[in-house]
Amino acid sequence: MVYKKFGNTGLSMSALGFGAMRFPMQSSTDGNPKLVDYDLAVPLVHRAFELGVNYIDSAPYYCGSDSETAVGMALKGWRDKVYLSTKNPVEDKDYDNWMKRLEKSLRKLDTDYIDFYHMWGITLKAFRENIDIKGGPIDAAKKALDEGLIKHLSFSFHDKPENLMPIIDSGYFESVLLQYNLLDRSNEAGLAYAKEKGLGTVIMGPVGGGRLGVPSGVIQGLLAERKLQSTAEMALRFVLANPDADIALSGMENLDMLEENAKIASIEGHLTEAEMAQVTVMMEENKKLAELYCTGCKYCMPCDQKINIPHILSLMNCHRVYDLTDYACQEYKKLYIDMANRHLPWEIEWGVDASKCIECGICEEKCPQNLEIIKQLKETHETLG
Repeated sequence: MVYKKFGNTGLSMSALGFGAMRFPMQSSTDGNPKLVDYDLAVPLVHRAFELGVNYIDSAPYYCGSDSETAVGMALKGWRDKVYLSTKNPVEDKDYDNWMKRLEKSLRKLDTDYIDFYHMWGITLKAFRENIDIKGGPIDAAKKALDEGLIKHLSFSFHDKPENLMPIIDSGYFESVLLQYNLLDRSNEAGLAYAKEKGLGTVIMGPVGGGRLGVPSGVIQGLLAERKLQSTAEMALRFVLANPDADIALSGMENLDMLEENAKIASIEGHLTEAEMAQVTVMMEENKKLAELYCTGCKYCMPCDQKINIPHILSLMNCHRVYDLTDYACQEYKKLYIDMANRHLPWEIEWGVDASKCIECGICEEKCPQNLEIIKQLKETHETLG
C-alpha cells in the first residue's frame, strides 16, 4: 500500500480509503429497514485493514443508518491502528443539537473519539448562515476538539467549485472530502488550493459514483498501451496520479472489489505527465461530444410530467459517448420504480422514465441550445428502456 502525507496533520494515510456506504445488507421481509450484514461487512473491513488501508469513512445515514454500528464492530482490535472518519449532518444552527449528533455517533461507533469529524455536505451559504455563527456548530466543534471527542475537524463539500476556497480560508478545517474523477473534474482547482493551504484531501466518487465501475471500451482505451484490466483501474489510476489527492475513498461492496482497488493503490507512479495530458485531451473531446446532446444546464426544468430531463440525457451520454451502457441501463431502470417506494438520494430527484413525455414542447422552448429534446427522450427510452 502506498501512503501519503495527509496535509499538515503529521499523519500518513493509505492512498485507498474504505468508504462504508455500500456494505452488504441483510434481506428484509417484514417491512422494517434493512440492516448491514455484519457477518460479511466486518470481515470485509478487516481484510481492508490487513491490506494496509488505514482510513475508514462512515456517516449517520449510510446503509439504512446502520453503517456506523458496523464500522464500530469492525474497529474492535484495530482502533489504535486506523483513522476513523464520520460526519455531522448539521441539521440546524443549535450548539446542543450538534453535540447530541456527535454523541450519538460515538455511541454507535462504540468509541471514545473520532479522528476526522466532518461538517457533512456543506455549502458556502450553509457555512456562513448556519455553522460559522456565535454559539453555533463551530463553537460546538471547538469544544469537542478541546475535550478530545474529535481529533481533527473536517468538511465534505457539495457546492459550486468557486465556493470551496472561502470555506478553506476560514482556517477551521484540517481536511476536506470532495468529488473528483475522470467524468467530473470541476473541483480540480479547489483540490489544488486545499493542498496548497495544508489540508488533507480525500476524494469521494473516484469511480464516478459507480459509473466507472462497469466496463467501458472508451475509458479503458484512453491508455491502450497500458493494457488496463478494467474501467475502474483507469479511474483510480487517474485520481491517484494527481499529487493533490491524498486518499481515494471507495465504497467497496465485496472482496473482489477490495482486492482490485488495493492492488491498484499499491502501485507507485500511476500515470506519467504525458499520459495525464493525453487523458485530459481525450476526455475533453468526449465532453464536447456529450455537450452536443446536453450540457446539463437545467433550463428545461422543471417538467410538469416529473421527467428529470438532464438526468435522463446524461444517462444517454454515458451510453453513447462513454460506452458505459451497463451503468446507463441500470440507472434508467430505477425510473420505473413506484414513486411511493423510493428512497431518494440527496442530490437528485430521479423523476419518471422518458415514456411519460406528452410532447408539450415547453422544454424545447426553454433550451438555450435548441436541442430536439422530445426526440432525444424517445431515443433514450428506446435504447435504455
